[in-house]
Amino acid sequence: MSGATVRVTMAQALVRWLTRQFTEIDGVRVPLFAGVFGIFGHGNVTCLSEALEAAQDDLPTWRGQNEQSMALAAIGFAKAKRRRQIMVATSSIGPGALNMVTAAGTAHANRLPVLLIAGDTFANRLPDPVLQQVEHFNDPTITVNDAFKAVTRHWDRIMHPAQILQSLPQAVATMLDPADCGPAFLALPQDVQELAFDYPEAFFEERMWSVPRPRPDRRRLAEAAALLMTAKKPILIAGGGVRYSLAETAVGEFALKHGIPIVETIAGKGGLTHHHPAHAGPIGIVGSTSANALAAEADVILAVGTRLQDFTTGSWTAFGADAKFISINAGRFDATKHRALAVVGDALETVKELDAALGAWRVDPAHMARAKALFGDWNALLDGRQAPGNAAVPTYAQVVSLVNAAAGDNDTLISAAGGLPGEVAKGWRVKAPNTFDLEFGFSCMGYEIAAGWGHAMANAGPGCLGGTPIVMVGDGTYMMMNSDVHSTVLAGHKMIVIVCDNGGYAVIDRLQRAKGVPGFNNLLVDCRVKNPEAPLHVDFAKHAESMGAAARHCETLAEFAAALHWAKGNDRTTVLSIATDPHSWVPGDADWDVGVPEVSSRDTVRAARKQQEEIRAKRRLGV
Repeated sequence: MSGATVRVTMAQALVRWLTRQFTEIDGVRVPLFAGVFGIFGHGNVTCLSEALEAAQDDLPTWRGQNEQSMALAAIGFAKAKRRRQIMVATSSIGPGALNMVTAAGTAHANRLPVLLIAGDTFANRLPDPVLQQVEHFNDPTITVNDAFKAVTRHWDRIMHPAQILQSLPQAVATMLDPADCGPAFLALPQDVQELAFDYPEAFFEERMWSVPRPRPDRRRLAEAAALLMTAKKPILIAGGGVRYSLAETAVGEFALKHGIPIVETIAGKGGLTHHHPAHAGPIGIVGSTSANALAAEADVILAVGTRLQDFTTGSWTAFGADAKFISINAGRFDATKHRALAVVGDALETVKELDAALGAWRVDPAHMARAKALFGDWNALLDGRQAPGNAAVPTYAQVVSLVNAAAGDNDTLISAAGGLPGEVAKGWRVKAPNTFDLEFGFSCMGYEIAAGWGHAMANAGPGCLGGTPIVMVGDGTYMMMNSDVHSTVLAGHKMIVIVCDNGGYAVIDRLQRAKGVPGFNNLLVDCRVKNPEAPLHVDFAKHAESMGAAARHCETLAEFAAALHWAKGNDRTTVLSIATDPHSWVPGDADWDVGVPEVSSRDTVRAARKQQEEIRAKRRLGV
């Protein structure tokens, strides 16, 4: 090999290369890889940790409590950075690696970058079977790390030290590509990590990376402009791609100039403030009556940066059969869905070019006026639901409203699976762009607290507004994954965690009962228990205090409002729990297609099946 070389181990070379990669955020040069979340064990503690320890001033390593949650924290960080800066998560082999598969699925579904590195068995196979190895008798090349193939965009097993020369740049290119963005995974066999190799010095030269902005095809753009100019009642669906393209301002100005109401997806919420003059509310199953009414009437739908998930489309029942779709998306796969006129390109650049192609064209102002009237009605409904009442137990809507009122303009709301996604998607009124993170692409229970850690870590850097992450979880999710409360205490990254204690998995109980099945195994009162004296509610405040957090339990809205003020003034992570009604929800009016038994002895199930068939009859069928 020609040129100067440096002899280091494969693990040392990998870490050195990571520290030489840079990007730019708001004009400031920053490391592309901001740090590592790591739990060391068999397979990454002897070689990879040796390299990370030596580089900790340039690439800080943070110790997680659970491999899944630390990788979820990396995802929250990436979302806060809008895919422009990346965290690494590393685990041992076997169960440590498999714990990260769920996080990989979360990143893949949400198109978010994270570099996952797991130890692996020996490439030479001489010590086989090693500790934690799962053997496949007919294929000895398979290890548990092959499980990541289903949930990553880039997957590689490094079988020779030279392979990282090709693999690492490809991994980064994938994670920064707006169309292919997602998790990258590297399996590192233990004996390959230890091997020394003469790497070219040029491999370790500093490199600046940027997110590419592909322009749309001119002919497709002209077709889109022509179709849009035929519209009388168009809407613009703003998805997560708008936020990741940094296109919020351009999309808002485009909508106002051409008189097109903007409705937002779950991932797109937070691109616009609640009171933006073109904003007409969230769309779909956890959406607003205003956005859903506009969707039902729309003749042309301009979908920007959205994969059109079923919660957005109401399982494709939200739109008229004759409605036409224009889909602007960096990914061809997403742009081509459901007979859409696919305009493949970066959201920001494509919207700018579409704006120029439309010229002075504008929809009749009556259409925007109707959208604002419908949105006003929706806000009035929210006001009624969120107002304090005389109920014995507070509702989700009331709790969300108090948290929203207490949040500073730059505080970020974070939530995920359970009943809260519907309540915050509908009821949270965004005060500043990029201050809302609702993970509902994968609906991953356990994302919230871990992601709060990632957001807290990201908030102090360039391109972020600062503020405090406010995490809202149900009691079921808190019980599933809470250990990063301790991580934030150790690391000094403050967040506020709100635990809405409604006695179990209340929203799934709601769905179960709605489809004719009696309450079963969801609420704690409906679970099989042997000890009738067992408590049905956990003391979450005491539990959080045991991990070093400040904490309070609240029974009333007045207590909760005072506790929020106290939490804002604390200098460390604070957990507040409050009893919440498991049966009171902000109403929704979109349909959802779920499986209901075709035959059953229950009258309630047969009635639910008939209702489901009526829903399916309304679907817009894609090809």
